[in-house]
Amino acid sequence: MLGQNFSHSSFVFRGFPELQKHRRLLALPFSASYLLVLLGNSLVVYVIRSVAGLHSPMYLLVCLLCVVDVLVVTTIVPNMLLGFLFDWDHISLAGCLTQMFFTHFLSSVESTLLLAMALDRYVAICKPLRYAEIIDLSMLAKLLLFTLLRSVSIMATLVGLAGSLRFCSSNVIRHCYCDHMALVSLACSSTSRNSAAGLAVIICFVGVDIPLIFFSYMKIISVVLRAAAGEERRKAFHTCGTHLMVMMCFYLVGSVSFLSHNLNIPIPTDANSFMGLMYILLPATVNPIIYGVRTKEIRNGFLRIINLRAKTIMSVKVCPTGKPQTRRPPAEINSERTK
Repeated sequence: MLGQNFSHSSFVFRGFPELQKHRRLLALPFSASYLLVLLGNSLVVYVIRSVAGLHSPMYLLVCLLCVVDVLVVTTIVPNMLLGFLFDWDHISLAGCLTQMFFTHFLSSVESTLLLAMALDRYVAICKPLRYAEIIDLSMLAKLLLFTLLRSVSIMATLVGLAGSLRFCSSNVIRHCYCDHMALVSLACSSTSRNSAAGLAVIICFVGVDIPLIFFSYMKIISVVLRAAAGEERRKAFHTCGTHLMVMMCFYLVGSVSFLSHNLNIPIPTDANSFMGLMYILLPATVNPIIYGVRTKEIRNGFLRIINLRAKTIMSVKVCPTGKPQTRRPPAEINSERTK
């Protein structure tokens, strides 16, 4: 046992301890998932950016969600893959705190974006005549400012409390990245303030955002059942179903992962590491698939871009000089041969 005056300045990741012999094989599915995240989200962002008809608040929120997904996955997965493949699994305390801040900050931003998307659908369906008045670029700018202020202040406090602890026993983080409670559990001093801060984060985001999202969709369903019929009702339920699928992927796994740490629920290390990664990877992987396949406007925009590119390529192949080539009649060709 090291003295209380000593504190570790570097740490070692030990996610999936039961699978250490097969850690290089673990890199394969996570590499494939990371590539899917990059490709899928970048494609959705490109389609929304390229198609003028998709420059509305709802699709801009989808675009921001895809950007956040790419950033949060990039915060943890490349470093994790280096550990799996080359045993580069050490990290400094400063690097750990930095990774922790950006991981939790970006996750909290995603939570706020999901809430904003629910409120956007609420206004669009329940107050359609006032939609353009309520949801505009000014509203999106205020939402972005609120998101940054809320997430930065809360996550900076969380990381600051973790950075003030002394780590004088083990320096092995039983996770694949610097999760808050995974680091705090290594402290040799009291962590009651950190546990309270962790619960406050859950209450502030999950406890506030989920009830507001639930209320928004209950109101939407109520209005749709009363007023809409036939195709309009089907379209409304389809859109809401798409959003709810994304939110369940994010909140369900995230809530189990957070609560298991903060309430000291005994979960095997491998299972906890897997849930901690799925909380980040699963929404980022399925979001572009759900929005790209289930959202008609994004799907049609993608097909339009593909068709346009195909026509451009064909025109270049047919007319390499850029000038249209007219086909000469056979009689003219035969007369030249006779000469």
